[in-house]
Amino acid sequence: MPFDLHGITENDLNDLTPAIKAQALEVVKRYKMGPIYTPPVVSNANGPIGTLQVPSEVGGANWPGGSMDPESNFLYIHSHTNVYVNGLLPPTGPQQSDMAYVAGQARGAGPGRAGGTPATPGGAPAVGPGATVQGLPLLKPPYDRITAYNMNTGDIVWQKTHSSTPDDIKNHPLLKGLTLPRLGQPGRTFIGVLTTKNLVIAGEGGVHSNAAGRRVALLRAYDKRTGADVGEVEMPAKQTGSPMSYQIDGKQFIVLAVSGNDGAELIAYTLP
Repeated sequence: MPFDLHGITENDLNDLTPAIKAQALEVVKRYKMGPIYTPPVVSNANGPIGTLQVPSEVGGANWPGGSMDPESNFLYIHSHTNVYVNGLLPPTGPQQSDMAYVAGQARGAGPGRAGGTPATPGGAPAVGPGATVQGLPLLKPPYDRITAYNMNTGDIVWQKTHSSTPDDIKNHPLLKGLTLPRLGQPGRTFIGVLTTKNLVIAGEGGVHSNAAGRRVALLRAYDKRTGADVGEVEMPAKQTGSPMSYQIDGKQFIVLAVSGNDGAELIAYTLP
């Protein structure tokens, strides 16, 4: 079984409320949907604007890869569920490309994409990298997850939402009054996981406001056999790359890179 969504159908659209699902259905009328490897279409401002591609360059797994546990032969991998609009346009001239088409969206068709003719305001519903319905993701949650595979059988042992719900989703007017579970972090993030004797450890790929109002990301630990939450600590910024672990004089440390508006740093954690 795949560890993340392949292709897109109406059943994959955001259904946190009936109103959101209805708006999502209206948005996708002007795009092409289909299974994985559905090719991009020539973009037309009146539709189809492009092919909704899942996974995408901002979805699925990324360069940090997975983590293998040699004791159980379990593989752990982090992934994002995201959609991308993949459209084609004729090049603006031979100086841009000598191919018949390049990536882009037609004028008036919503957000543009590098390499193609830029879109003009007032076009289609705002769907592009990050695919939104009034700022909410086009797809249903979870938006990032960790999956554990038994590599002896190829079966998924457990799969769960990883990151906290970001503020722009949690506080969105369309979700006012709802009690939301952990939905995960959409967008372009690069998270690897670390497997230890008993745990799977990974930091979140985005920040959120905690109960005290501070903007934090969490370094989370899971039981490697069941995926149950074991613990969490706050980090000042999102994780980038993969954690690593080492020992000095019998004391274990976990170190990872974090980055945000204040720059990047390496942080080492250990038990008291």
